[in-house]
Amino acid sequence: MSRLVLVILGKQGAGKGTQCARLSARYEIPHVSTGDILRAAVKAGSPLGREVASVLESGGLVSDDLVNRLVASRFTEPDARRGALLDGFPRTIGQAAALDELLGEDGVSLCINLDVPNELAVARLSSRRVCVECKTIYRDTDPEAISGTCSNCGGDVIQRSDDTPEAIAARLALYERDTAPLLDFYAARGLLVTLDGARDADVVTADIEAVIAARGLS
Repeated sequence: MSRLVLVILGKQGAGKGTQCARLSARYEIPHVSTGDILRAAVKAGSPLGREVASVLESGGLVSDDLVNRLVASRFTEPDARRGALLDGFPRTIGQAAALDELLGEDGVSLCINLDVPNELAVARLSSRRVCVECKTIYRDTDPEAISGTCSNCGGDVIQRSDDTPEAIAARLALYERDTAPLLDFYAARGLLVTLDGARDADVVTADIEAVIAARGLS
């Protein structure tokens, strides 16, 4: 099988993280989240990590160039030789062009867009709780969220600061402005498949796997 590189698009709360975790296990390729690689670079204290830390400490936004270099570095790691699930990257047309250049002839295998209405995205994110250690996601009614302790690793389960209604509204507006144009970008290349992300997670996973199989990518 050639390298499998899947771009997973969708509004915040569309279920990208849930699907990426499942698909990562199914196809044995890493889930590459922009937020995770930013945090990992800062924690590792690498030269790129120090650049990221400097930007964040000053209250600035991490530039496309810096994010592109972090993703390029991630693709050099052994577990990414078979491919990757990209979550949160590319976020803009400029990042998508940089990804094309990075991947060369192989390019992006497929772009999956998980479509959900804004109302559902807000409801999902407002009730989301996350383990700070292993990143396991819970709902606010789950025992782990109520107790504040992850049943998977014992870490603290919290509500992220960007999962408040006000922060969610701002993030959805940024998505429409910066990321939604990627739908046309990948559609023009025949790589876009849009699925209803409002359905049960198991149904969505089965649909994604069926699409991958139908395209001869598995």
